[in-house]
Amino acid sequence: MNKELMEALDMLEKEKEISKETLFDAIENSLLTACKNHFGKADNIKVEIDRETCDFLCYAEKEVVEEVEDDCLQISLEDAREISHKAALGDILHVEIKSKEFGRIATQNAKNVILQKIREEERSVIYNQYYEKEKDVVTGIVQRYVGRNISINLGKTDAVLNESEQVRGEDFRPTERIKVYILEVKNTPKGPRILVSRTHPELVKRLFETEVTEIRDGTVEIMSIAREAGSRTKIAVRSNNPNVDAVGACVGLNGARVNSIVEELRGEKIDIINWDDNPGNLIQNALSPAKIVAVFADPDEKTAKVVVPDYQLSLAIGKEGQNARLAARLTGYKIDIKSETQAKDAPGFRYEDYEYDDEEYDEEGYDGEYEETYEPEEYASEDYEEAEETYGGGAEPEEDAEEFGPEDGEGEEESEEGFEE
Repeated sequence: MNKELMEALDMLEKEKEISKETLFDAIENSLLTACKNHFGKADNIKVEIDRETCDFLCYAEKEVVEEVEDDCLQISLEDAREISHKAALGDILHVEIKSKEFGRIATQNAKNVILQKIREEERSVIYNQYYEKEKDVVTGIVQRYVGRNISINLGKTDAVLNESEQVRGEDFRPTERIKVYILEVKNTPKGPRILVSRTHPELVKRLFETEVTEIRDGTVEIMSIAREAGSRTKIAVRSNNPNVDAVGACVGLNGARVNSIVEELRGEKIDIINWDDNPGNLIQNALSPAKIVAVFADPDEKTAKVVVPDYQLSLAIGKEGQNARLAARLTGYKIDIKSETQAKDAPGFRYEDYEYDDEEYDEEGYDGEYEETYEPEEYASEDYEEAEETYGGGAEPEEDAEEFGPEDGEGEEESEEGFEE
């Protein structure tokens, strides 16, 4: 048994995670390459390796002839009889080749073939390993800054955190451990190239899946998520078990679960709200902590008109429109926010249809039209109950901006039409 070769293969299989079969194939190919360099051709040369003992045999298939014209392909009858006394003209004889007789150049080429195969397999193993983790969160160690990009060590390879995927204001030190979201794994001639992100909304979602057992087992679902990296994130959750509170499960005892995520995101604010199939209720929840007087949602056009108390307008819009912008992204609705005074002044709006109370908002009695007619009990929000939990800070009031789209979130001019009857 070739113990040295067996030990070397076992070590490579353990350290590089390269299968022995692949290594055996590499050795066979290297011996064929050496034969070709030594003899000039290797078409009739065969290599056999015993997978159990690692003993190998290299031989050439030669035809027995009376007069030899090609030493590589033919053997004389006299020489053939020395190998086998039964040899006859026309027979194909296996002639053993001594690998020790190969020259230095042939041996070096064989060695290079084996090393090249090992490198290729090592890159392939790393690529497959991280390709399976694409769209998932991994922990890496900050290595160094490469220009404005950051090199992150993931264990067996390095990933690149581009400037565009970095959260503004985050500053990392070498050897610091951080969690990153794998955006893409590319297979290149120089090995796998892994692109990671700290700004992607899925990073927050994966962190909640890791931290919250109920989300992992499917009891609680994350229905929607909207994020402005480094500042604020809103997520809408729903429970599939009536005995489980979705928001409470995400918050954890004394906020333990959500606080660990906030800490990983360097203090980014996280708002957790209850998902509701009624678009009016969902928009009302999404705009919290602001209190809402009325919501009119058009599911076909994906637009909504919202009325808030005058003193709540800035809170509903948020600093630089952030609260309303995230609510629009979270719900997928284009939201037009008006104060009570603005709504009263809008043409066609009948405020007497609404009874405003500090504790309860009754929105029945709406008979108006918005593009088409919708029944208020189906599309207008019901009595409001605050369902949001905010971590890392609250909304900050800022100047008014009435309309926010789910995509760009840019404020638009106040609608002249208001609420049409």
